[in-house]
Amino acid sequence: MAPLSAQRADRLAGDLAARHPASVTDLGCGWGELLLRILAAGPGARGTGIDTHGPDLARARRNATDRELSDRVAFVEGPAAEYTESADVLVNVGSYQAFGTVADGLRALRQRVNPGGAVLFAAEFWEVPPPPDRLARMWPGITADDCLDLPTMVDEAVAAGFRPLRVESASRSEWEEFESGLAAEREEWLLAHPDHAEADRVRAELDTQRGIWLRGHRDVMGFAYLTLGVPARTR
Repeated sequence: MAPLSAQRADRLAGDLAARHPASVTDLGCGWGELLLRILAAGPGARGTGIDTHGPDLARARRNATDRELSDRVAFVEGPAAEYTESADVLVNVGSYQAFGTVADGLRALRQRVNPGGAVLFAAEFWEVPPPPDRLARMWPGITADDCLDLPTMVDEAVAAGFRPLRVESASRSEWEEFESGLAAEREEWLLAHPDHAEADRVRAELDTQRGIWLRGHRDVMGFAYLTLGVPARTR
């Protein structure tokens, strides 16, 4: 559930696997796609995925079996904030809210990564300060204080004890693929069932979702992927 292309996912997974981690934990793993790619690229690693959504975890387990990775990964249902085991590589993509703010999430991750390890942290940020009219077209209740800008996010990572190894953000094409993909299945259903009793509700939801994107956060909100390292030992 993030604007992440397959190409970027493979590169990120490969970069993290190249660090030869023995343990990889994804806090807020969804259906575990990125975790499984890291394990596939790093045959010496074992993984744990944590999420609160049971159906996603069931899908993750099926995918692990299909890729012959089930003997090296476990998926645990529960709050990410309650999982305190440390790992050589941590992944937290779009789920820092499990810990509170971005700063809270970064501090929590720093406590859970082993010396010499790395964290992939990904979160939304403001590309530009959101104009009031665009902000009003986004999600109900969102405010300008709900996101940082990218320099401030990186500053928060440094303040938490990380060094930024790589700073990157989703491209427009990744956003377009993500937003269009969220709607595609229901749009196809609507075309096939225009007179269904639920059609008006689905149509209204899709129109609202598209408006939030195109008239709200498009080119205003970005999504950052930060690869963060920690020292091999404490000074």
